[in-house]
Amino acid sequence: MRIASLPMYDAAPGAVDAWWQALARAFQAEGLRDVPPSLARPVDLDAHWRDPRVLLSQTCGYPLVTTLLPLVQVVGGFHYSAPGCAGLAYRSELLARVDDAAAIEGYRGRIAAINSLESHSGCHALRARVAPLARAGTFFGDCLISGSHRGSLAAVRTGAADIAAIDCVSLAGFRRHEPERLQGLRVVGSTAPAPGLPLVTSRLTSPAELGALRRALGAACADPALADVRAGLFIAGFEAASADAWQAIADLRLSTHGLALSPSP
Repeated sequence: MRIASLPMYDAAPGAVDAWWQALARAFQAEGLRDVPPSLARPVDLDAHWRDPRVLLSQTCGYPLVTTLLPLVQVVGGFHYSAPGCAGLAYRSELLARVDDAAAIEGYRGRIAAINSLESHSGCHALRARVAPLARAGTFFGDCLISGSHRGSLAAVRTGAADIAAIDCVSLAGFRRHEPERLQGLRVVGSTAPAPGLPLVTSRLTSPAELGALRRALGAACADPALADVRAGLFIAGFEAASADAWQAIADLRLSTHGLALSPSP
């Protein structure tokens, strides 16, 4: 049996499971075999993405272009209807407390919360946003690694950090399903658009299976009977794409390589 996950946008787990059931039927209709009946919810995502049994998963563009490409194939990506999305692209919104500075320039020397050093939306998009404002190679006074977008929001709310970058699809999910996480916070800026989260499959997936995955995803994203299921996850379509579509994230990584998120101790 193959394995699958859709781990990145989980504000409504029931909606994710319903979407997988629809996708599994579409995959089977295309002749794919050993389609898992339910999604895995791995704790160690990096190990999961590297598993040769992966039929489908969703990862972040940063680990894709830095470590995963020898081990996975890109299937494509979803289009999302959340504010800040356009086609395959998305952006992050910068969240801070409502009584704090109203623009990014006011956070010089302050504490940034990032979800992970391997995240584009929560870390490297923020680094690129403040790069033009940096002095002596830094902008923020310190950096707190929170472990997740939820953790970053909590750090800002409690005062442990002052600002965080939250990807716009996650933010839309929190607004709809977990609005308490945003109490006392406001948007004070945005990052530049970038390619959104890629859908991937194992490097061992055959070309015929890759084509079937793409056809099935396209069909599920166009099926009127699944409109409500897709709307629950802000999914507006699917676009088949190769890894080349995420080159912009690799380029951004190189262009901001010399900027530290906080000064060296």
